[in-house]
Parts: sequence; C-alpha cells; structure tokens
Amino acid sequence: MLALPLTAAVLLHATPVQMGLLSAMGIVPFVLLSLPAGVWLDRVRKLPVYVAGETLAAFALASVPLAWWLGWLTMEWLYAVELVIGAVHTVAGSAAQIVLTQVVPRERLVEAHAKNALANSGAEVAGPGLAGLLIKLLSAPLALLADAGLLLFSAVILRGIRVTESVVARGGQDFWRDLKAGLRFVLTNRVLVTLALVMGVWQMAHYAAVTVQILLATRTLGLSEQQIGLCYIGMGLGTVTAGFIGHRISARLGPGPCLVVGIAVVAVGWLAAAVTPAGPFGVAAFALMLVMFSTGAVLIFINFLALRQSVTPEPFLGRMTAAMRWLTLLAAGPGALLGGWLGEHFGLRSALAFAGGSSLLLAVVAWRLPVIQGLRELPQAARVGLDEADAEVRVTP
Repeated sequence: MLALPLTAAVLLHATPVQMGLLSAMGIVPFVLLSLPAGVWLDRVRKLPVYVAGETLAAFALASVPLAWWLGWLTMEWLYAVELVIGAVHTVAGSAAQIVLTQVVPRERLVEAHAKNALANSGAEVAGPGLAGLLIKLLSAPLALLADAGLLLFSAVILRGIRVTESVVARGGQDFWRDLKAGLRFVLTNRVLVTLALVMGVWQMAHYAAVTVQILLATRTLGLSEQQIGLCYIGMGLGTVTAGFIGHRISARLGPGPCLVVGIAVVAVGWLAAAVTPAGPFGVAAFALMLVMFSTGAVLIFINFLALRQSVTPEPFLGRMTAAMRWLTLLAAGPGALLGGWLGEHFGLRSALAFAGGSSLLLAVVAWRLPVIQGLRELPQAARVGLDEADAEVRVTP
C-alpha cells in the first residue's frame, strides 16, 4: 500500500503523470487477463492458484530492493513490478474471492466479508505505521523485503487450508464457448449489469484519487514517510469500525442501499481533503480522508462481493468474478491517467475534487435506481441450464 508508491515518489521523484502510469500498470492485466482467467478458474482448483499468486507477488516485490542495490532501479522497473502485481491480483485475487464461497454458506456472505475486513483491519492498523518506521530506518526499497517475506508466510498459511470444491470439466474444453457463456450470464443479469456500471464509475474516481494522494502528502502537506505511515493507520481504524457494524447496517438498509452509503462516505472524505488548505487542518483532513475511505470501501465491497456471488451458480463463479472485475476496472486505468493529468496541470487537489464530486453524484444517481433499491436482501442464485452432455462435475478435495 505504501512502500511501492513512496519508492516512486520519494526515491525516483516521480511526476504526477508517472504516478498515474504506475497506477495504470496495475490495471492493464485486468483488461488483458480477466476474461480468459475466469474460464480457466472454472476448470481448476482455486486454492493452489491463490497460493502461487502470493508467492509470485513476493518475488516481484523482492526484485525492487535488489534492483536498487545494483543501481538498476528506474520507473520502468517499477512499472514492470506493478504489471506483475496486477496480474497476480487479476488471477489469484479472483481465485481468493471464490475460495471464500467454498467455506461460507451463501446466506452469510455479507457477514463473512465483513469479518474478513475486520481481520484485515489489524494489518491496516499495524502495517502502514510499521512501513513508515521501516522506510525511515531502511529506505522504501528495503521495506519491500518485509512485504516479500510476509507474502511468502501468507502462502505457507494458505497451504494449510482444506476445502472441497466442485470442478467442472467440459467436454472438448471449448474456451471461446465457455467465455461467451460467462459473459452472456453477466450481461443478461440485471443485478450484475447494474453493479458493474456503478462500480465502474466508482473505480474511475478511486484511481484518480489514489494516483495523487501520496504526492499530496509528501509535496503539499510536507509529511515525512513515518508521518504518512501514521496517517495511513486511520485506514485500519475505519476498517475496524465498518468491519464491526457493516453487516448490521447492511441487514438494516439492505445490501444495495448500504453499498450506496459507502460510496457517499468515501466521496465526502475525498472532497474534505480537496478543499482543506495545507497546515494542521490539511493533515487532519488527509487522515480523515483515509478513515472515511476505508470505512466506505468496506461498506461497498462487503455488499458488492456478496451480491454478485449470491446471484451466481457455482459453475459460473470463476467467469462471473473475472467478467465483473474486468467490467468494473475498465475505467480504472483512464481514471488513474486522468488523476495524474489533473494533478500535473491543475494541482493535486483537483484530482481529489474530481473523485469526490463524481462519486457523490454517482451515489445520488445509484440511490434512485430501482434495481439497487430492490436489493434489500441477498438474491438467490440464478438458474442456468448446463448441457449435461458437455459437463462432468467431480468433487475435488
């Protein structure tokens, strides 16, 4: 979250446009790999893919301090690392989301995602502060060695999980037929299409804001790496709060309206940081922005993930997950580039103002959508006919 962009901003003196390119590099694999990865994931066990992804990400991050030590580190090197990390998030990240559905009953998915967020909050509280301290003591590139070690430890833990999953092997292994079937399922489902449109616009705003917020902290607010780490602890505090109460809010309002409330909360945080001048109040607004982002993001994603998983039958989970991630992140790359362009030509706060204003408008529009308002509880999985002559289902321990 912190060490890689700080390496670019502080050590390599990246411009706002270069920071935008760095963010965009993480999105390119989603555009190129999501759909074929979804077809493949519906044919294989997901947990080994998740483990392999954590391992690959560890080696990619470890390459940064190695390149720095050898004198090879450039923005192009960081672009390549971000591409690898993006590819891991595309394939192994989709597998990780599906693994959760294999261990949790569908009617408890919102609660499960909320508890998952609560578990992550411990890392979000401790991680940025530790990152700031490590960066101060060792420099940002060497702090990435800690990331690599923790990711390898994560892979070891994941290998100990035992799940039982149904793997669907189709006769003839017709890739294009399966790809079209997955897209057809998503594009003919009103809930999934509506969620994809809403989240696509939000992701555009999100990446516009992410592109400039480290630059805002270092160059406008004058914060040190350790001070930035302390501010980022606020993200963990927001996650703790939303993790405790998120599923209760969802149960009270409904998953659809609760998702919209999350978008509005994030929007207000971005706008506050955009309009508050530099100085102590600017630092406070920056920290508040991070708290509101994590709080709102938990409300968004525990409902978004649960809704799309609950409406999808198991044989389509891989393709649905990949297609939805592809659709929602198509605008993320342009959003990152737009944020960098706005930051360079109109000031860093202009990108936050764009992100906050567009998200607030999105919340107003989404609140009035009948499909969103109708999502007062998790829907049942859609009935999808499978050609039994072409599909053989086997249970794989």
